[in-house]
Amino acid sequence: MPLDQMNVDDWELDENGRPQPPEDKEMSFVDHLEELRWHVVRSLVAIVLGGIVLFLFRDWYFARVLFGPLKTDFISYEVICELTGGNLCIAPEEDILVQAIGVGEQFITAVKMAFIGGFVIAFPYVFYEFWAFVRPGLYEKEQRATRWVILICSILFFIGISFGFLVVAPFGMYFLTNFTVGGAANIPTMDSVIGYMTMFTLPAAVIFELPVLIYFLARFGLVTAAAMRKYRKHSIIGILILASLMTPPDIVTQILIAVPLYSLYEISIFVAKRAQKEYEEDIGGPIED
Repeated sequence: MPLDQMNVDDWELDENGRPQPPEDKEMSFVDHLEELRWHVVRSLVAIVLGGIVLFLFRDWYFARVLFGPLKTDFISYEVICELTGGNLCIAPEEDILVQAIGVGEQFITAVKMAFIGGFVIAFPYVFYEFWAFVRPGLYEKEQRATRWVILICSILFFIGISFGFLVVAPFGMYFLTNFTVGGAANIPTMDSVIGYMTMFTLPAAVIFELPVLIYFLARFGLVTAAAMRKYRKHSIIGILILASLMTPPDIVTQILIAVPLYSLYEISIFVAKRAQKEYEEDIGGPIED
């Protein structure tokens, strides 16, 4: 991959006919910063627009999305109950109330979560802007190999969000809201509910990008499929630890997050094998594991 994104069409020929970069290298660096600034600005505009829409529909956004797993009619509860033949019906007996205990807490939380949701909505465009800045620094062959990266990353991101929202969050919220000590009433605060919903969804979205990360690492010879197979047992331990950190101390929820994580690891091995083959073609021979 080139070290910079300088346009070689602007290079000048020296006395021997060899292309040379422009003398004003500092201006080229400044131009790159200017280009990056506009990519960031356009991304922020998209996030803000998405945040404004969610803020305008904040009652629906909070009631049906952020507080969704606290409702008796949340879609996942019915689906899980039917899939298990009625053996795992975990819906709350009644809607769980959420309390706001701080002055201005509802307004501040509404603004914050509107823009976090705006980022989720605008993710494909934000990633497009990021990739538009990075892509010129790749060789033509690398650009062809990664032409579907925006679509793939966006799909994996939304699958991760959906998995966290529809699978992890219901089990996590059920466990946390039904665990009591000394008969104390369990009336969660808005801040705690938002915090756990964020923990259940956004990390899952990031983790589901693992195959893409492995592809790039293998594409540049930093990871091999053989090495990933060799450390498969170690990865299982790491996945279990990660699942325990992402979820409440509930074995069912931990298994629900660990199984997809391990599946992603196995998929990543296949992805690494393909990317490794492309890398070996570039260097003209196999790499040592």
